[in-house]
Amino acid sequence: MNDKQVTVVDGAGPSEVRDPTMRHEFKRAAVWLGLASAIALVVLLIQPLLIIFAGFVFATLLDGGVRLLGRVLPIGRNWRLLIVCLLTLIFMIGTFVLTGVQVAEQVGQLRATLEAQAVQLTSWLTNQGLMPAPSDISGIARQAMSSVGRLTSWVGTAVGALTTMFMILVIGLFIAIDPHVYRRGLQWMIPEEKRDEFAITASRMGQTLRRLLFGRILGMIAEGVLTWLALMVGGVPMAMILGILSGILAFIPNIGAFISGALMIAVGFSAGVDTGIWAIATYVIVQTFDGYVLVPIVAKRTVDMPPALTLGAQILASALFGILGLALADPMTAMIKAALERRKEVAEEERDTEDAPA
Repeated sequence: MNDKQVTVVDGAGPSEVRDPTMRHEFKRAAVWLGLASAIALVVLLIQPLLIIFAGFVFATLLDGGVRLLGRVLPIGRNWRLLIVCLLTLIFMIGTFVLTGVQVAEQVGQLRATLEAQAVQLTSWLTNQGLMPAPSDISGIARQAMSSVGRLTSWVGTAVGALTTMFMILVIGLFIAIDPHVYRRGLQWMIPEEKRDEFAITASRMGQTLRRLLFGRILGMIAEGVLTWLALMVGGVPMAMILGILSGILAFIPNIGAFISGALMIAVGFSAGVDTGIWAIATYVIVQTFDGYVLVPIVAKRTVDMPPALTLGAQILASALFGILGLALADPMTAMIKAALERRKEVAEEERDTEDAPA
């Protein structure tokens, strides 16, 4: 059979769209399908993405320490990074070695005290008719715990928390060793005509994040030390562990302050009414100093974020992403704010250029 005698079907097939209108609509549909697929992929991979972002935040923290150390030690970046890592490691090991036994004892005592205070408060509210019976509360608690989603349940386990922390530290250390490689890689993924603006925006976001973390660390140290000293002077039990918890929870403003205040007040009243009043006064004085003296001073050199915006972002992030999202709500909000501010500056510059006389 000759090849010229083969019959060929005329007309467009289902895999070929010749109509320009249909081709345009197919392209639009492909864009929306790709966007929906990207959103679904982000939802499925939200926990790994949060871990990567947390590693980036830790890398920024290390980079801030390296930059600060560079002002007094004119040596290479890798040596300064090594010094920062060693100082951090020495501080952590020294803290746990010097206070490990006392902190371990106080943690167990704190748990028992809080449980006893919770039982007394629940019994009093039940007698007043303001809460259900203890059996009903137990059933409600079991239902609430069973309804917690897969998204945040694994983070609460000890193994999951340690694994997550290890991955965050490793990712942050790798990024801090040579951040220029990752910066160039991100710029390479951006269209060439947009790379200059992307580099400026990324630099602004990194600077904003460094300032935010610097302010948070100052607040954590100040709040932890002041709480520890004030509670120790007032004779409140477990002053050291309460100071450490207050300092750690200070990384999460607003919500962290409420949690630390509730803990110290509960422990204070477990030792007596006078001690409880002292704990309340300590909480009010420390939070007043932190909110009206320290934070405004630091805010002049760091990030200016309204409290309502911060609290709203924390509520949304905790509801969507769990504990890790709550801890990273402020860095995410600060970076988004910096990007939007840069976008506003670009729009104003373009508008001024268009309005300028030819």
